[in-house]
Amino acid sequence: MLAFPDGFLWGAATAAHQVEGNNVNSDWWVKEHTPGTPIVEPSGDAADSYHRYREDMQLLAEAGLNSYRFSVEWARIEPERAFVSQASLDHYRRMIDTCLELGLEPVVTLMHFTVPRWMHDAGFWRNADAPQLFARYTETVLPILDGVRYVCTINEPNIAAMLAGGEKAENLVANGLPNPDLGVAETLLAAHRASREVLASADGIRTGWTVATQDFVATGEPGSEEMLHEYGYPRDDWYLEQAAGDDFVGVQAYTRTFIGPHGPLPVADGVETTLTGWEYFPQAAADGVRSAWEKSGHTPILVTENGIATDDDARRIDYLDASLRHLHAAIADGVDVRGYLHWSALDNYEWASGFRPTFGLIAWDRQTFRRTPKPSLAWLGEVARCNALSE
Repeated sequence: MLAFPDGFLWGAATAAHQVEGNNVNSDWWVKEHTPGTPIVEPSGDAADSYHRYREDMQLLAEAGLNSYRFSVEWARIEPERAFVSQASLDHYRRMIDTCLELGLEPVVTLMHFTVPRWMHDAGFWRNADAPQLFARYTETVLPILDGVRYVCTINEPNIAAMLAGGEKAENLVANGLPNPDLGVAETLLAAHRASREVLASADGIRTGWTVATQDFVATGEPGSEEMLHEYGYPRDDWYLEQAAGDDFVGVQAYTRTFIGPHGPLPVADGVETTLTGWEYFPQAAADGVRSAWEKSGHTPILVTENGIATDDDARRIDYLDASLRHLHAAIADGVDVRGYLHWSALDNYEWASGFRPTFGLIAWDRQTFRRTPKPSLAWLGEVARCNALSE
C-alpha cells in the first residue's frame, strides 16, 4: 500500500458563487447580466447549495472523506459597505457546525474571486483602501471561525491579478492569459497579510493563500528558458515566494502549459484534452507541490484544488489515481503535504464557461437539484478510509 501521512486531509472543495445560487450582491452577478457579456450563462440558482449544504456534506462524509473546503461570501456578509448581515454570518457558522458534526474538517476560504458590488465600484483591488477593507471583513468573520484550523485568505491571487490585467478575462486557466496587473498583485499581497494578522489573534487557526500553479514547461528551444521566467514568474512563482513564512500554501493544479521562445503554446494536436480544453495531465498537482515547496522555502502545503472537467467519470478516476500516485511520490521525497481537496465536490458553475465543464464528484439535476453521487466519489472515499492507495 502507498500510505499517506497520519492525519492527512481527504476532501473536496467548492466556492460560494459557484454552488450557492443567487449571489445577487456580488460583482460577478453584475458581469453575468451585463449586455454583451462574454459569459455564456448566468449562475442563477447554481446548485442551490446555500440551502442544501447539509445534504452535500453528508454525501462527502458518508463516502469516507474527512474534509470540506468552502468559501464564505463577502457579498452576503457585507452587502453594503459597513453593513453586516448577522443572518449571513449565522448561516456560515451553521455550515461550520455541520462540518464538525459530520466529522469533516472545515477549510474556509474568505474570498474566492467574488467581492461585493460596492467593493468593485470603489475600485476593486485597485482601491488603496482594499487591504484595510479586507482586514475589516476578516475581523467580521473571525467570531464564527471557532473550531476551524485552516483558513485560506484569498483564492488564486495570481489569477485575480491576471483578470485585472486586461482582455481574455473569461479564460481563467489556459495558455495566453493576460498580463497580470502588478499593482493589483501587490494590493492582494497586502490584503492577504492584513487578513493573516487579524486571524493570528485567534488560537489554532492556520492561514495561507491558494495559488493556481500553472506548471509552465520550457520547450527547450533557444530562448524558451528565458521566456519561461519572463512569462511564468509574475503569473506563478512570485506568489509562491510570498508564501514563505505562512502557515501553509494552497496548491491548485490541473494541467501544464508549454512555453516556447515567444510565449505559451496551445495544446498540441492529438493530445487528450478535457472539457475546458486543457491537456489531460495528472502529474500537475505533484509538480505544483514540488514547485511550491521549493519556492516558498518549505512552507507546508495543502492541495486545495485538483481535478478534471469530464463527462466520463471513469476517466476522472483514472486522473485521480494517477494524480495521487504522483503526489505520494512527492511526499516520499520529503515535501510536507497536509491534505488533498478535490475540485470539486459538485458539478458547478464554472464562471464564464457556465455549467458545461463538469468537475464534480456529485452530479445534480438543474430542475429538481437532486444529487447523484458519481463512482469517483466512492473511489476517493475508499482511498480516504484507507489513507492509502493500492500498489
